[in-house]
Amino acid sequence: MTSHDATLGARTEDLGRALQIAGSRLDDTVFGKVASSVAGVRERLALGVDHTVVALAGGTGSGKSSTFNKISRLTFADVGVKRPTTAKVTACSWSDDAATLLDWLGVERERRITRAGELDSADEAALGGLVLLDLPDHDSVAPAHRDVVDKVLPLVDLLVWVVDPQKYADDALHTGYLRDSSGMRASTVVVLNQIDTVPVGQRDNLVNDVKRLLRDDGLDNVPVIAASSKTDIGIDDLRGLLEQTVARRSVSAGRAAGELDAAATLLLSQTPAEVPWHIDTVLEREIDALARAAGLESVAAQVGAAVRNGYGSPEFRNPDPDSIALSRSRWLTGSGESLKPGWQRSLAESVASARDVTSAVSTALQGVTLDTRGPTTQPLTRRLALGAVLLAVLLGICTVLASTGILPVGDTWTTVLGVAAVVAAVAALVVFLVAMQMRRALAARRAQAVIASGRAALERVLRQTLGVPTQRLLDEHRAVRELAQSARDDGPSIPLRVEENATTGSQIRVASTGDFGLSDLRSVRA
Repeated sequence: MTSHDATLGARTEDLGRALQIAGSRLDDTVFGKVASSVAGVRERLALGVDHTVVALAGGTGSGKSSTFNKISRLTFADVGVKRPTTAKVTACSWSDDAATLLDWLGVERERRITRAGELDSADEAALGGLVLLDLPDHDSVAPAHRDVVDKVLPLVDLLVWVVDPQKYADDALHTGYLRDSSGMRASTVVVLNQIDTVPVGQRDNLVNDVKRLLRDDGLDNVPVIAASSKTDIGIDDLRGLLEQTVARRSVSAGRAAGELDAAATLLLSQTPAEVPWHIDTVLEREIDALARAAGLESVAAQVGAAVRNGYGSPEFRNPDPDSIALSRSRWLTGSGESLKPGWQRSLAESVASARDVTSAVSTALQGVTLDTRGPTTQPLTRRLALGAVLLAVLLGICTVLASTGILPVGDTWTTVLGVAAVVAAVAALVVFLVAMQMRRALAARRAQAVIASGRAALERVLRQTLGVPTQRLLDEHRAVRELAQSARDDGPSIPLRVEENATTGSQIRVASTGDFGLSDLRSVRA
């Protein structure tokens, strides 16, 4: 696998994976376009995108086949007097692995030749990977010939129109092809063949006239090479141009990259750069909402009252379904605000329904312990308080009896008994107050425990029914975007440059960097 194949293959698979994850969340139109691009690029990769396809096109008698033979330095293409001479595509490939591409193009086995062996001269290495096609005459009376030309043209990296001094202004050429291929001006060259038949003093005028017609066709600045397959004028220039064409990225690779780039951009339009939402930012608010819907604080207060009073049987009521539905709707609005409609629908389908959330809330709260038992020290404090009260009463009676003389004790003991009775009464009061405070503190702790346990249960419900599905969808949304970004174009192709050659007198302009960019290659009719 070549470097372009591997790179484009990885980008294609990234886009395919993104498409698989996004699925029905995309608009039907977007899904169809991206899927079509992935399938189309995979098909092109199967043909190989590192071949440089150059096609020689022209009318009968223009000298295409002779030019083909001069470039290949072989006598292979049909050259003859009978018209039309070129009825089938002839191919010369400077590559051993172009068979699949040539099969797809319909080039017959016996009309192929390969220049990629040890017997070839070293100067052929500069054309490695080139596939040179000699197309049927475009002005042939046979409709099948034009069909072949129309099939091949969208695949070529460089289209070489071979014209002759007699028929370069032929309307069939200009209206039938050149005017429709203005988008290919960056990958088109015109060879004015048979220049040897034109007087030297008239050659510049003839070339300028060809350029004028090309401008009228919308093909400004298309290079025009004056050449002769008979005397070899301009042939070296043409081969040099082909070497530069081989050095740049093939149009098939460029078109595949452009198609991937367009598809990835389209997919990115369905996945905004950021979804400013995180579960922790909304969790507390929605727990509060669910707590109110379930009456959590009310039940906690009832538990506290039961602990303080020593009686009561608090329990959770059925949650308010409308409040829970409102909470779910608010959740979907917040988390899906930045999503496209298809993703929003998928989010609504992936999270639990309001009825399921209500049921989950009810089940979760049933597991919250509602402990209304009093303090574990309650029996002891009760006995201490009772004992202190009884002691105070007994001492009080003794004090009264002593003070009335019924109980024969001295004044000192009477005083002692009175003080003891007061102390016992105070002790009984203290024990009672401590017991009440312990009960209040326990009631507060139990109420807080109910709230804490209830909120924890509600948090689990929210995370499981809404949070996990939402986070999963947002993770997939992010994955689609990252895969689409990795499928974007990996850079422009190397521009083609044509140098001026004063020796032959050919009018060859120097192409600027912008003339052969991917934007032109992508506009070629597919």
